[in-house]
Amino acid sequence: MATRKTPETAAVDGANVSKDDLLKYYREMLLIRRFEEKAGQLYGMGLIGGFCHLYIGQEAVVVGLEAAAKEGDKRVTSYRDHGHMLACGMDPKGVMAELTGREGGYSRGKGGSMHMFSKEKHFYGGHGIVGAQVPIGAGLAFSDKYKGNDNVTFAYFGDGAANQGQVYETYNMAELWSLPVVFVIENNQYAMGTSVKRSTKSTTLFGRGVAFGIPGEQVDGMDVLAVKAAGEKAVAHCRAGNGPYILEMMTYRYRGHSMSDPAKYRTREEVQKIREERDAIEHVRELLISGGHATEDDLKAIDKEIKATVSDAAEFSKESPEPALSELWTDIYA
Repeated sequence: MATRKTPETAAVDGANVSKDDLLKYYREMLLIRRFEEKAGQLYGMGLIGGFCHLYIGQEAVVVGLEAAAKEGDKRVTSYRDHGHMLACGMDPKGVMAELTGREGGYSRGKGGSMHMFSKEKHFYGGHGIVGAQVPIGAGLAFSDKYKGNDNVTFAYFGDGAANQGQVYETYNMAELWSLPVVFVIENNQYAMGTSVKRSTKSTTLFGRGVAFGIPGEQVDGMDVLAVKAAGEKAVAHCRAGNGPYILEMMTYRYRGHSMSDPAKYRTREEVQKIREERDAIEHVRELLISGGHATEDDLKAIDKEIKATVSDAAEFSKESPEPALSELWTDIYA
């Protein structure tokens, strides 16, 4: 697992980042955190129905990997997807309106939390079936290989989905056809509610790629700089035509699997310890302040600005009308 470097260098594995980079990562992770906190509030108020899986605690994974991506790269993920949408530049208003089932949402209020897409941002969902997005990700990568460009697809899935058979069928095809796909295992250690140590005999999940000839590594998913450095290595491998790569991000979600999960399978003390010692946003905050890149007042101003953005998104989601009944007959195959 990658280790954190000193605040003075603000570097991981020799990958120096600028003050502007650090501030950008801080803003992006904080936007996801504040957005998800607001989504949790709206769910509690009954304004969001169905399932709602929050990304709180895992922000460094998607922000770090988006920092390694370029225009044209694609991403596909599971139902814990709001953070991925925001990180690739989707409008918080459209995302929140979809959560509340309103016309102003990305799927015009018909998809909800788990089924949003953006062709413009190359975001292909949000998938409710565990592991279903993995073969879809390989298909997206196959499209780019067929077209002869150097785009890469990021296929995200969790430690629970890592035990799905379709994942290994996909590994086999992806390596056989040298597809430009980065398989990202967001190992938050508890899947739907059982510790990976209880549910999985081989807990070094990236190592399963060895059987198919797919290289990979385990990364500190609570360190956005470590994630970025590993992401750059993985995409370089894919863009060079060397086939797929596996990144196992060791991360941690602070909330339950979904809003209906009381998370009694772990202690409050455990969660608090991670928050205090390994929080991804606090880590970058320390780098900014210790390195003289920002003051406490600067960061308070950023937080205030982001809270306003999220509040605007929430208001938009409340004011946007519900979809018309005629929408029942649109966006269907037959």
